[in-house]
Amino acid sequence: PFTLVGTALAIFLGFRNNSSYDRFWEGRKLWGAMINTTRSVTRQILTLIDGGDEASSKVERLKRELVHQQIAYLHALRHHLRDETDRSECEVYLSPQDYERLSSDPNPPIGLLHSMGERFVTAWRQGWVDTMHLPILERSLVSMTDIQGACERIKKTPIPFAYTVLMHRIVGLYCFALPFGIYQTIGDLTPIVVLLVSYGFLGLDAIGDEIEEPFGTEANDLPLSAFCRMLEREARYRIGEEMPEMLEPIDHVLT
Repeated sequence: PFTLVGTALAIFLGFRNNSSYDRFWEGRKLWGAMINTTRSVTRQILTLIDGGDEASSKVERLKRELVHQQIAYLHALRHHLRDETDRSECEVYLSPQDYERLSSDPNPPIGLLHSMGERFVTAWRQGWVDTMHLPILERSLVSMTDIQGACERIKKTPIPFAYTVLMHRIVGLYCFALPFGIYQTIGDLTPIVVLLVSYGFLGLDAIGDEIEEPFGTEANDLPLSAFCRMLEREARYRIGEEMPEMLEPIDHVLT
């Protein structure tokens, strides 16, 4: 019976861990897409918005503000996915009016994208954005909205709690009963065998819990802060500003 139950339990644990890793890997692919889209949006802001010599100072100010809003969006999205309320990093890149709107918005990242869209339309009306280029800028905002929606889907749709509890209970019961089932066969080696088997099953069970939510701040979660800092450095370099330092691992872990 212990052989049959152990084999079935290993299959169930493998299935659950595969489901957890699929969520983790999808989250990583989504943030990879966000990184590429952010770089594209920064390039589009700096190359597709042009008001000529007469409005050069206003256009340059608009470009800088839009790039700053893009940086603020990344930080706001990270805080949104991690259920964090400290938005001081966003405040640095936003005007007092924009930050006040951000603080009261039920979905701050979407609010920032909406504000960027309004600025793109205003620039088009003033003749700073060509009619052919406005849809390109809009598609980039739509892409970021789609990526954020997919991240929210992962966050708000965890593996069913009943399935997780059932696996915990079965693994615990199996490891508790294992020494009584194998003692007559292996005698004094029972503690060692039970230790090894229990370590494997409990470890697999813990791994499934650990990677199920990829956007947290634990050691095995995605390093969203490092991603945001990398993009922040690149964007600020493009507009000629001083780049902040890269984040360093804390106890060999990037957050």
